[in-house]
Amino acid sequence: MVAFLQVMTFGKSSTMNFKLALLIASGGAIGTLARYGVSLLAAPYSQSLPWGTIFINITGSFLIGAFGTLTLANGRFPVPETVRLFVMVGLCGGYTTFSAFSLQTLDLLRAGSGTKAIFNVAFSVVACLVAVGAGYWIASQLNPGADRVAQVRAEELG
Repeated sequence: MVAFLQVMTFGKSSTMNFKLALLIASGGAIGTLARYGVSLLAAPYSQSLPWGTIFINITGSFLIGAFGTLTLANGRFPVPETVRLFVMVGLCGGYTTFSAFSLQTLDLLRAGSGTKAIFNVAFSVVACLVAVGAGYWIASQLNPGADRVAQVRAEELG
């Protein structure tokens, strides 16, 4: 196995060793299982629109906005960068479902439900932007002076 992977940060490069790769993958596995569970719970309500996916993308957007803001190195609840990568890249990356969103939108279009497809795209994008903004805003109230969510470029890869 490859022991080191190169990842780009804001103006710096750092290495990701195998342990960190496993940590991020573990977060992704947990996020994926959470996504599956939410999808199962939402299935009865998702007959005409993929409400489970919409809910997952909104809550995942909120989580990455709030967690990223609260846990900055100079934040109210600083955590090690490995924890941030576990949550922001692993957990949120496994939990949020843009690929499923895209497929479901295509399925709506192919079924002749263009209006529902447009609503799905518009509502999802707007609601997720509002959610990440709300997560940032709420967390920044607890973490005065926070001017960003991501500390390094790798955190935005989730």
